[in-house]
Amino acid sequence: MNLAKLAIENRAVSYFAVLLLLVTGAASFFSLGQLEDPEFTIKVAVVTTLYPGASPEEVELEVTDRIELAIQEMAQVKYIESMSRAGLSIVKVEIKPTYSSAEMPQIWDELRRKIRDIEGNLPPGVGRPDVGDDFGDVFGFQLAVTGDGFSYAELEAYAKDLKKEISLVSGVARVDLWGVQRKVIYLDVSQTQLTQLGLSEASLISTLERQNLVVDAGSLDLQDRRFRIAPSGGFQTSEDIANLVVRPSLIDSLQSGMQGGRRISSELIRIRDIGTIRRGYAEPPVSLMRYNGIPAIGISITNISGVNIVDVGRGIDVRIAELTANLPIGIEVQRVHWQSDIVAEAVNAFLINFGQAVAIVLVILTLVMGWRMGVIIGGALVATILGSFLFMALFQIDLQRMSLGALVIALGMMVDNAIVVADGVAVRLQKGMDRTKAAIESAQQPAIPLLGATVIAVMAFYPIFASTESAGEYCATLFSVVAISLMISWVVSMTVTPLMCMDMLPAPKTADADKDPFDTVFFRNFRNFLATSIRARWLTIGIALAFLALSIAGFGNVKRLFFPDSSMTKFMVDYWAPEGTRIEQVAADLKLAEAKFLADERVSSVASYIGAGPPRFYLPVEPEKPYSSYAQLVVNVNDFRSIPDILVEFDEWFRNSFPQASVLMRPFGVGPSMTWKFDVRIIGPGDADGTTLRRLAGEVEDILEANPLSGFVRTDWRQRVQKIVPAYNQEQGRWAAVTREDVANATKRAFDGRVIGLYRERDDLLPIVMRHAEEDRRNVGGLDVVQVRPVLSTHSVPLSQVT
Repeated sequence: MNLAKLAIENRAVSYFAVLLLLVTGAASFFSLGQLEDPEFTIKVAVVTTLYPGASPEEVELEVTDRIELAIQEMAQVKYIESMSRAGLSIVKVEIKPTYSSAEMPQIWDELRRKIRDIEGNLPPGVGRPDVGDDFGDVFGFQLAVTGDGFSYAELEAYAKDLKKEISLVSGVARVDLWGVQRKVIYLDVSQTQLTQLGLSEASLISTLERQNLVVDAGSLDLQDRRFRIAPSGGFQTSEDIANLVVRPSLIDSLQSGMQGGRRISSELIRIRDIGTIRRGYAEPPVSLMRYNGIPAIGISITNISGVNIVDVGRGIDVRIAELTANLPIGIEVQRVHWQSDIVAEAVNAFLINFGQAVAIVLVILTLVMGWRMGVIIGGALVATILGSFLFMALFQIDLQRMSLGALVIALGMMVDNAIVVADGVAVRLQKGMDRTKAAIESAQQPAIPLLGATVIAVMAFYPIFASTESAGEYCATLFSVVAISLMISWVVSMTVTPLMCMDMLPAPKTADADKDPFDTVFFRNFRNFLATSIRARWLTIGIALAFLALSIAGFGNVKRLFFPDSSMTKFMVDYWAPEGTRIEQVAADLKLAEAKFLADERVSSVASYIGAGPPRFYLPVEPEKPYSSYAQLVVNVNDFRSIPDILVEFDEWFRNSFPQASVLMRPFGVGPSMTWKFDVRIIGPGDADGTTLRRLAGEVEDILEANPLSGFVRTDWRQRVQKIVPAYNQEQGRWAAVTREDVANATKRAFDGRVIGLYRERDDLLPIVMRHAEEDRRNVGGLDVVQVRPVLSTHSVPLSQVT
């Protein structure tokens, strides 16, 4: 069917359709979702299992291996990576890229079933495995709440209030807090005082559990009403714990009587008499956050899928402005990352490029072919762009890095079809052909060749779309949008362009009717050049081959990257202290780095995430797992073009200032990217302690570090960590009735502390942790005199007696 003929014969309907296209296309643009990156599925889940007290070897053999074997039964699994640390198993599961995002929920359900099936085979003391399949959630809005002059408890309270209010903003899916410390009630006791008073840990635990237990006292009927019976006595404040009365058990009394000849079974002792009660936070902390060197709590915000991220950001901005107006002076809410600003900048840049492209087309065509031709081609370009927006809305394609890039790429090709048709009409009119016939013939004759050329241009992007890897899913809209826009440009050139040519192109003058349109100075010179090139064809071919050889040689100097670095005004600094370093020491080390960055006028702010990587606020970057020896700085700069120079300058400074640490500085990338550009995997049975594998890995590491092309090299086993081993003597332990568990309970109580009860505070359950007083905890040399008391014994013995 001749589209041009159909459009011309139904001119009124055609113009109405064009108007409808322009209106709906413009409306579709404002309804499109706006994101920083295209949504692609992170086909990775993490299975985390706690095994308190177990060594890395025990975790690997008793937990990790069993979980891995169960997961390997799944045909969908591509790769399994595990990490076994003291008391912790982390298994990372990657699914084959051939499975689509729509299939992932079912795959994760199957993974959970596999894990639940083996829970009964895990050893006693192992926590329930947690399957995290939200690994790819992007928290595109990152805030840091700081409080100069406020306590941490006050800062946390304000952060929680902000979280609650921000959760109500339209388009917000989830709000998490980062770096919040776990609250505890510490009971610091003197080991000597416990012994003198004849109290055991069992007595304290029993009393605390019974006192604060939620009890069901039943109900009673009185006349026509029913009343629930609720005995009082539960803890209302932490002072109630200090005033709690403890009665020594029979065993405690017997021990006291044997030691001092005094029976105290009838005496009552208050908790405050044996130690001090104080509210605090778990020591050591799991994670810490600072903003510009000031302690902070992070607020991470993610959006509902498919929404306009710019509108969500605007709504959050408005709500935060309202909330901060009511905050006391000293509480500050700072931005670490704000995705909506980046998206708005990208969309605005596209609109500027689009406007520039239309203006360039109009100006060039006006100068070369007249203003009428410029309006015709420019009109076709506008109709094509707005039509593309309409179909993007129909196919639910958001405005993001790839779709906007596709539109920019296609801008130059969108006008080609319209130029061919419009120029054909002008030439035929110049030759005196009937206006209607000229319009129909100019569109009909090149229709199939133009369609073929358009399809070829579209299919050049198909291999990216067909890829099953993450990069293919990330770049899928590049093909989709190019296909939509170029196919629409062909339809517009077959319908709208002939119609506009009929109505806008002027009739040729009678004197110019027989004039050759190509009889101009430009075309005459071009004809002469072409004829000369053909006559000297061997020279022409030689010159062409010379340029081809030159281009091939020059291609070797072109930097080859599938995805370039991002233009975000921030970069990352990964700080790895030696394995086993205390998190407090890492935090202290980074104060020097924070001050150094903030003294640089090119840097605007520094956010420090200590103990683990920050939440995934940028889709291509995978957050680092928890390590007490790890920290990441997110450094914001004023101009992204200064980042390469900063990386070079500070890399040398970090090497000199922190020779004991490994520091990796890196910009953010575009598209699916990994921290490590390539991995070398060493597999083998080795020996029990992994000495052989470590030695081989060290040799490979030395080879790579000697290569000038290597930047940063590390092994995932990292350094060996020392431990303290109380060598349990079975014979002495049996005579003293002391078990390994008794030894473990005693040393844990002496330093980290043992949970002996719970304190309910509104919606929080605070563990009550009993440990030795600070003076005793600092006296590491007194480890051998830590008192160990068997469960069923009437006396305690020093640790040195059984180890």
